[in-house]
Amino acid sequence: MPLVSIIIPCFNDAVYIEQSVQSALDQTYENKEIIVVDDGSNQKTKAVLKRLEPKIDLFITQENKGTSAARNTGIAAASGDFILVLDSDDYFDPEFCEKAIAVFQKDSNIKMVTCYARWFWNNKDFHIFKPRGGVLVNVLPNNFAMGSSMIKKIDWKNVGGYDEEMISGFEDWEFYIRLHKNGGNTHVIPEVLFHYRKKKKSRNTMANDSKYELQEYIFLKHADLYKENFELFTKKLLNKIKTEEREKIKNRNRIDFRLGSAILRPFRFIKSIFKININY
Repeated sequence: MPLVSIIIPCFNDAVYIEQSVQSALDQTYENKEIIVVDDGSNQKTKAVLKRLEPKIDLFITQENKGTSAARNTGIAAASGDFILVLDSDDYFDPEFCEKAIAVFQKDSNIKMVTCYARWFWNNKDFHIFKPRGGVLVNVLPNNFAMGSSMIKKIDWKNVGGYDEEMISGFEDWEFYIRLHKNGGNTHVIPEVLFHYRKKKKSRNTMANDSKYELQEYIFLKHADLYKENFELFTKKLLNKIKTEEREKIKNRNRIDFRLGSAILRPFRFIKSIFKININY
């Protein structure tokens, strides 16, 4: 049974870090170690981490450097051949590590193992996300796996770890491109074994606010790969744009959208008249 190192970077997550750590402790796969990296958290979070410290194998503190740097710090200190990255506000079901290791042992060409995820706002509101996985050409247009997934430490080392310049988000996507650059594929376990917490203010929210700048960074950094796969990348990108456009049209045709538009129409007219009078 190879050793699995579970890396949990934490920044100001006093409310959720305990559930995240407990999900690592509850993994049915026995040969594991748990490493928590405090990435410059506030005192409230530090107090919770201090209470959790006896339960974990290694506790590392550093000044705030961002998620990529915190992950790299934890992975560099890990003893396991396999790495499971877990964000401090999310959690896995107990069987994930056991099932992921079984996948790795069946196929040496596997670079990463992920699974279906429950994206939730609270206990009632959620939806199921099904990552696509695949090979390099599948990850070039957009990310195809969850940020919390299992990889091999040797592969992390060979590609140079996470890009620590990417502090605003999308670092998972960029890392996965390098991870698959020289072959291999990502396997998706078709079961909901991961729980991703959707918050009003999160790194994903911030990433989406600057997504075009982040996409430009990734496209230019890996320009050689996009050129080599130009035709396939272009088709996938256009299909993605078409899908988004269809979704917009679908939303516009919804009755609540039409009703809201009808209610606001008189106010827009008054506003336009008022604007004309001011300009006059």
